[in-house]
Amino acid sequence: MDPVDPVNVDEHLFRRESGRMVAALTRIFGVHNLALAEDVVQDAFLRALEIWKVRGIPENPSAWLMTTAKHRALDVIRRERTARTFAPEMGRLLESEWTTAPIVEEAFAAPAIRDEQLRMMFSCCHPRLPEDVQVALVLNILCGFGASEIAGAFLTGRAAIEKRISRGKKTLASAKRLFDLANADFTPRVSAVRRALYLLFNEGYHGASAESAVRADLCHEAIRLTMLLLEHPPAAMPETHALAALMCLHAARLPARLDPAGDLNPLFDQDRSRWDAGLVAQGLALLERSAAGREMTAYHLEAAIAAAHAGATSVDETDWASIVALYDRLMTVAPSPVVALNRAIAIAQRDGAEQGIEALHAIADRDRLNSYPFYPAALGELELRRGNRATAREHFRAALALARNPMERRSLEKRLRACETTEPRQSRTPSAARR
Repeated sequence: MDPVDPVNVDEHLFRRESGRMVAALTRIFGVHNLALAEDVVQDAFLRALEIWKVRGIPENPSAWLMTTAKHRALDVIRRERTARTFAPEMGRLLESEWTTAPIVEEAFAAPAIRDEQLRMMFSCCHPRLPEDVQVALVLNILCGFGASEIAGAFLTGRAAIEKRISRGKKTLASAKRLFDLANADFTPRVSAVRRALYLLFNEGYHGASAESAVRADLCHEAIRLTMLLLEHPPAAMPETHALAALMCLHAARLPARLDPAGDLNPLFDQDRSRWDAGLVAQGLALLERSAAGREMTAYHLEAAIAAAHAGATSVDETDWASIVALYDRLMTVAPSPVVALNRAIAIAQRDGAEQGIEALHAIADRDRLNSYPFYPAALGELELRRGNRATAREHFRAALALARNPMERRSLEKRLRACETTEPRQSRTPSAARR
């Protein structure tokens, strides 16, 4: 067995398994004991780090963690069953040694965990909480995000996110039961669940991690949870299909997003033959199913933009006029500085660098992009295209100072070198382009 790498354990295994284990344990302990469930999960990971350093990572680390969490849960129940109340729906089942072990075993079965994750997603989206608090809870509890990473997704401060998480957990702890999948109304909560999954995907596809700019495991986790929503008819709305569509269409590009050296590949340089044709087909099918409703949502528009890229054999053959039109509609439905940034890049492709720069300078609330490296990078790319090398260098240096991981730094260093050594390519897509 391989020796343990604590960074990899935390980055990949924790994210994949923590939400599953917390959901199962909260089903047993009750939502008022959420902190206890999180402590048991943390104990399982600490024990894994201790043992795996000596024995190596087991062949099935997920099963190892689940078994450890089950044993720890049984210990907690046996020790505290007279001093603590657990989930009300468990009744007296946890009071008897004859029924306790089977109940815990059942809670950790794959179908039960699937349902409990869905219950937890909707429980986090309590109607008494603002949507930004709901989203922060889903990202923190079910997806394993820390406060700093959530702050990066929201483009806000860590202290504000910590307050949201604390407030949300207090509200959850005051609730008597988890969300009832059988009888409750999904509609008031499903919007926040979708938004949380959207942010999770974006963090994996183009996030603010200090280690890597691309984390395919987060993208695939977001897709998995979104498909989980689609398995439940009340949540399988056109908007949910559109969200799944845009995720699949973007995830199809992941094999080409890094070059052989492991550096970021902008859309212009990607080998489209490496795009995942299966995911493209799945995304297009989901987009078609999303058309069943009457509302044109932000997810529909973003999926349509991704479909326009997927349908082009090259950047030069992309229908940039249609993409600009879709961004125009997106700015009316869900305006944001990042959407405006991507719209400006599309305008540059359609109309030229000068018009793109004008659109970049016209972005409202662009001070929210002060810590976002791709705004100055886009300015640098367009100035380079115009032949203004000195100005381009200034923008690329500003972007380099904001780079969040080695991949972004190396990509921006290449663009700095391009200011000195090469003629700009007129059709090049700025490195800021996310879509």
